[in-house]
Amino acid sequence: MKAMVVFGTRPEAIKMCPLILELHKHRKIETKICVTGQHKEMLAQVMEAFGIKADYNLSVMRDKQTLSMITSSILVGIDELLEKEKPDIVLVHGDTTTSFAAGLSAFYHQIPVGHVEAGLRTHNMQSPFPEEFNRQAVDILSDLYFAPTSKAREQLISEGRLENRIFVTGNTVIDALKTTVRADYENEHLKWAEGSQLILVTAHRRENIGIPMENMFSAIRQVVINNLDVKVIYPIHKNPKVREIASKYLTGCDRIRIIEPLDVFDFHNFINKSYLILTDSGGIQEEAPSLGKPVLVMRDTTERPEGVEAGTLKLIGTSRENIYLETCKLLYDKEVYKLMSHANNPYGDGHASEKIVKLLIEYFM
Repeated sequence: MKAMVVFGTRPEAIKMCPLILELHKHRKIETKICVTGQHKEMLAQVMEAFGIKADYNLSVMRDKQTLSMITSSILVGIDELLEKEKPDIVLVHGDTTTSFAAGLSAFYHQIPVGHVEAGLRTHNMQSPFPEEFNRQAVDILSDLYFAPTSKAREQLISEGRLENRIFVTGNTVIDALKTTVRADYENEHLKWAEGSQLILVTAHRRENIGIPMENMFSAIRQVVINNLDVKVIYPIHKNPKVREIASKYLTGCDRIRIIEPLDVFDFHNFINKSYLILTDSGGIQEEAPSLGKPVLVMRDTTERPEGVEAGTLKLIGTSRENIYLETCKLLYDKEVYKLMSHANNPYGDGHASEKIVKLLIEYFM
């Protein structure tokens, strides 16, 4: 059996590297790794951390590149590789342009597609954009569905996917946490934050750039000004528009640190040392609850409703006032904080990769 694993962004890499390591354990499985380079430096950091090297790198990223340009570049590059390698299955992850384009190319070649983290939905094509389209499109193209939760499985069944092709495996990001989080971890930024209520911030969503992101950063600054025991660390995204807004609202305060993006080991350990998380990101909604950290999601929708239902996440939107009030509530109300930090994690037991590989072996061998 030959499997080709395709990914291109940092979040994909964090979730696919544990699966690749599990695939490598099986001699009967030949694994080919293709990265598209949709992210560059951040992608390389994750792969180095897991000790994984790509067989192919499409290096598609260019300055001022549009989604159409990224999609077409990946389609052309993957087309040539599939002709050469002729894998038995192409494994993609989640909701990226890489996953959509790779899945579409595999479909054109009549090669089965396995979708890791299948079945997530917001049912709003504009939120997140273009991720909601990507994940729905990949599920239309896929042959095997590795759903992280039973709710995701139910969603796929409701859309007419074959029940015997849908498997609840948990989320592979929990697998990653087992190897990345260390009790003895130290870092200069965390030493700076010792003794404070540390808020870890991630914000980069395309649809939030502009007024929503200005509201986020303005609210965060106000939280810090009004709470002397609070410090904020923000590993900032590479997007220059995000950096411009962050510079306007978050600089000049000695209890806010904007730092460069962290590799996966550092990032997971920063989560573990934080008091709470403010984010508009996706994967951290699964990572943080696994470490007992409350997550306030600065979005109006989430494709991870299991976390909201379990009480580990709370959708707070992008209004300045609501972000400020909800953050302060977690800082002041210990009972509310305890309920969120001790809620049951719905995203699996840390053995998702093993389950996926076992299912692939049963299907192909």
